[in-house]
Amino acid sequence: MKYYVVADIHSFYSELETALKEKGFFGDTEPHKLIICGDLFDRGDESFKVQQFVVDLMEKDEVILIKGNHEDMLLEMVRNANRWFNLPDIEYSHHWHNRAVKTVLDLTGLNYFDLDNPTKVAKAIKDTPLFKKIIPAMKDYYETEHYIFVHGWIPCYEIDTHVFPKVLGYMDDWREAAVMEWDYARGYNGMLAWSQGIKEPNKTIVCGHWHCSWGHCNIDGKGTEFGKEADFTPFYGEGIIAIDTCTTLSRKVNCIVLED
Repeated sequence: MKYYVVADIHSFYSELETALKEKGFFGDTEPHKLIICGDLFDRGDESFKVQQFVVDLMEKDEVILIKGNHEDMLLEMVRNANRWFNLPDIEYSHHWHNRAVKTVLDLTGLNYFDLDNPTKVAKAIKDTPLFKKIIPAMKDYYETEHYIFVHGWIPCYEIDTHVFPKVLGYMDDWREAAVMEWDYARGYNGMLAWSQGIKEPNKTIVCGHWHCSWGHCNIDGKGTEFGKEADFTPFYGEGIIAIDTCTTLSRKVNCIVLED
């Protein structure tokens, strides 16, 4: 099977489309699937186009969806709908600066004045394909013979959380990890975990979530994390491929093509 793999689209459909065109996705007549390693929405302005594109692929059985931390945030926001609009509440302000609230409004057709009625907004977002079809189809991970696809990284033991960055340990039974452990794993910097020796024997883990320039800068010693010298191309190492481009800044989506 041929797999086209992307991550962290963040509602930038045009950039996603450009990346897929460059790799020949739309003209591919052989069996193939698109794997999206989490974070479909937030930050960009094309949430509706992303939603429709994913639904169309689902109907053709041409997509595999991995849950990202932004999907977790959307679910959490709906559970606490009555606090969405409370700007002074610092605990929930991440829903605003990550533009999750904008995603909800874009997909429902509501406006900011409707946030005064959080029950109405919650009902509206639950009626969208995002909540009815897309999120229920998402997996914590997807595994083939040679690859494991995740958002942040596979679940780990947190050996030392009193230092920064925290020290992680390999979890033998990570495939059976609890819901909370997967929630934490989606927030890991996969390149950092990999550099600490958290690898899966005889497999390559493909991840998103953390900008590739971190690995190029801090592991390879090349360029900077941000700015003119930042390298957002995929980060490759023995047992890892990281593909998050920090699309908000780079205005690009990485797409890799794998056969397995």
